[in-house]
Amino acid sequence: MEASFWQEKWEKNELGFHRSEANPLLVNYFNKLSLEKGSRVLLPLCGKTLDIAWLLSQGYRVAGAELIATAIEQLFDELGVVPEITSLGDVKHYSAKNIDIFVGDIFNLSGKTIGSVDAVYDRAALVALPEHMRIRYTAHLMEITDRAPQLLINYEYDQTLMAGPPFSVRNEEVKQHYQDHYDLTLIASTNVEGGLKGICAAQENVWLLQKGKRKHSG
Repeated sequence: MEASFWQEKWEKNELGFHRSEANPLLVNYFNKLSLEKGSRVLLPLCGKTLDIAWLLSQGYRVAGAELIATAIEQLFDELGVVPEITSLGDVKHYSAKNIDIFVGDIFNLSGKTIGSVDAVYDRAALVALPEHMRIRYTAHLMEITDRAPQLLINYEYDQTLMAGPPFSVRNEEVKQHYQDHYDLTLIASTNVEGGLKGICAAQENVWLLQKGKRKHSG
């Protein structure tokens, strides 16, 4: 998606994608990552999600990547924290205790800029991108995180019934992006109550991606 698309969403306060509480799927399944307290979790395309406050409250450190500065300014306001803001080339770094948010195009982020990541929580990134961008995104995410384990949430629905975002990302596509690099486990699949945006039936799927356990043939 073009930056202007998301900027317009925020300017018009069209935030139907923003939840008023931490995602129940995060609360229910985050422990599947088996992270120690103090581990650092990356949220790509994080917006001002309340999932960040939940992770901080559970004793984790958070890194985030977000295109729209307005979202991150509101995030820190809602956290009641004043960030230190520095420029890192094309990216701005908003930092405070246990939290680092990088504002800019995620494709301009490097692993060196982000720093060490223990896990990725992708609730809103893969499904926010159209199909032609998802191949680039998944490869880039693995590169900048050194293939850190992931908790990934995707939607499946009839894309002809509704234009994204969020886009339908079929489970077969998740496997195409990640099965050569991770062990994939589908740990939950639920019907979206009332349909996605009230328009069409959809499944919300939770994946656990673990590295270092795949057995490569040959």
